[in-house]
Amino acid sequence: MFSAYGPPSVLHQIDVDAPEAGPGQVRVRVKTAGVNPVDYKMRRGDFADIAPARFPQTLGNEFAGVVDQVGAGVTTVEPGSEVLGFTSAAAYADYVVVGADQITTKPDGMPWQVAGALSAAGQTAYNALRELRVTTGETVLIHGASGGVGTVAVQLARSMGAIVIGTASPANHDYLASLGAIPITYGDSLIPQARALAPNGIDAALDLAGGAAITASIALVTNKDRIGTTVDVEAAQKFGIRRLRGVRSAQTLATLADLHTNGELQISISASYPLDQAAAAHHDLETGHVRGKIVLTNA
Repeated sequence: MFSAYGPPSVLHQIDVDAPEAGPGQVRVRVKTAGVNPVDYKMRRGDFADIAPARFPQTLGNEFAGVVDQVGAGVTTVEPGSEVLGFTSAAAYADYVVVGADQITTKPDGMPWQVAGALSAAGQTAYNALRELRVTTGETVLIHGASGGVGTVAVQLARSMGAIVIGTASPANHDYLASLGAIPITYGDSLIPQARALAPNGIDAALDLAGGAAITASIALVTNKDRIGTTVDVEAAQKFGIRRLRGVRSAQTLATLADLHTNGELQISISASYPLDQAAAAHHDLETGHVRGKIVLTNA
């Protein structure tokens, strides 16, 4: 957690009493927790005007672990169950308490690191593609395609039968191609590259990078209603494109877990750090160009 906005070094551990599960809730002993850009943005104070931190502030929106306590009325899970789930700024911890409707069963063959890193990127990508109405035979442009959300979005769009053009640095082009995307480099050549690859036009664009990616999308996609961003609120307001949010659910998370089990979805883990090295994990992610996800582990 952190007690003041600042660089990764403001993150530190403190000892607190374990939370108790109330009615309709479960307590999970956290084994892994995903690290996401929203975490370091919150730590830096990027959201201070609209969602100020409550110091000392915890972080982490996704986790996997073992249920060790169930509250009154919970009948869908029992102590000892292995689960993955989602929360809000609470997963960097030994224990997390969430509603029983915020978890789903971890498949036996799913690695803990993958389980802890699936929810945030997975649900963001899943909901975004559905809001943009991506379907079979269409061409979709995904900006920031080699990151956590982008990696999932590429695979889901391909499974929907879409042709995917993904922007990334040249070092990640082979990786994107292995996922089924056509890789291109962002920058001044992006628009002509995309037009050459899709002479019949691009049907939808998913922005996971912001900035110039928005203006490129507007130049390439005729229908603004099919351009969406998960990161650039100001651009969404300025240009009248979609600000993609989506609603998280255990049902969606279970669907993503099934896709992984069936071999239809890969989650690339770029690095893992012990929980007490969260600052190093933030530094790694904040430098950019991370392929896939970073996770924290808790013995």
